[in-house]
Amino acid sequence: MPDALRAGLAAVLLLASGCGNYREFALSPPAGKPRQGRFSFKQEALPVLERGPAGSWDSVDVLNPSIVHHINQYFNFYSGFDGKTWHTGLAISPDGAGWLRRGKLLSPDPNSWESGYMAANGAALRHEGEWLYWYQAGPRNANRIGLARSRDLTSWTREVQPVLPAGPRGSWDEVSIGDPYVLRRDGFFFMYYLGMDRARRQRLGVARSTDGVRWTKLRSNPVLELGEPGEFDDNGLGEPAVWESNGFYWMIYTGRDRSETRRLGMAQSPDGVRWTKRRDLVFSGEAPWNQSVLCDPEVEVLGDRIRVWFGGGNRPSPDENLSGAIGAGMLRFQDVSLTK
Repeated sequence: MPDALRAGLAAVLLLASGCGNYREFALSPPAGKPRQGRFSFKQEALPVLERGPAGSWDSVDVLNPSIVHHINQYFNFYSGFDGKTWHTGLAISPDGAGWLRRGKLLSPDPNSWESGYMAANGAALRHEGEWLYWYQAGPRNANRIGLARSRDLTSWTREVQPVLPAGPRGSWDEVSIGDPYVLRRDGFFFMYYLGMDRARRQRLGVARSTDGVRWTKLRSNPVLELGEPGEFDDNGLGEPAVWESNGFYWMIYTGRDRSETRRLGMAQSPDGVRWTKRRDLVFSGEAPWNQSVLCDPEVEVLGDRIRVWFGGGNRPSPDENLSGAIGAGMLRFQDVSLTK
């Protein structure tokens, strides 16, 4: 077979095989009547989880909380940076405010696709007696998403290959993907994640899976685009957290501007895939320790109150070396119809 024909056939087969990994879908309608309103955000003055001692695995930055409430305990799967490598550790708490470190859980496997830079920035869930943790790994600026499992939080089994690979040539997530946030609904896992293209634009998309391993990406991704020039998120989006309340799906996410200052923005959706940014809901750090960076949100729904844990830092940076620590705050919903 001529080389040109062989190459053409390979391209067709690759395209055909990829089509099965893309389709249109949506989440089921949110419960309750939609209530139009706004959120206020009150942040605690001090971090709830600080950096570790000098020389430790989490001594430079502590960020990216992913928190599961299970049997009257909060389990915080957080990211720690030692100046060279990102790891995932665990802290536990009876109330989500005071945390006890339990040590390092995952580090990148240098003998695998993970390389030696990162096994962190993850999303944790408890499902059918297992702890599931989707995490970001791979060479810097060429990350993929993997999955680790455990029944006892001590012994972890990792999938041999990434469970969410980058997209095909020319796609919005061709170069790198990361920042997974996973929720369970309608018998599916839904993963919201960051994708980066060859122009280094970082936007947000969604995929779904029945087993957490094999994922189908939304054909019409990305679901959230960069802001207009001069807006708080005109240089990159990341770290989404999604929940349902007041008749909508809500997303709180990190936005980066041209100075690498990071803030939290919000969007709302009727179906989890069509999102409208709320330009009236943009939040900055309120204390010296997070004055330059507010990022990495994690949420707990408490009725009209949404508890938020977040990362913060006092040095503008897109990724690390920002004196990162983890803070907490509360979003409070106000129905605008009650104020008229």
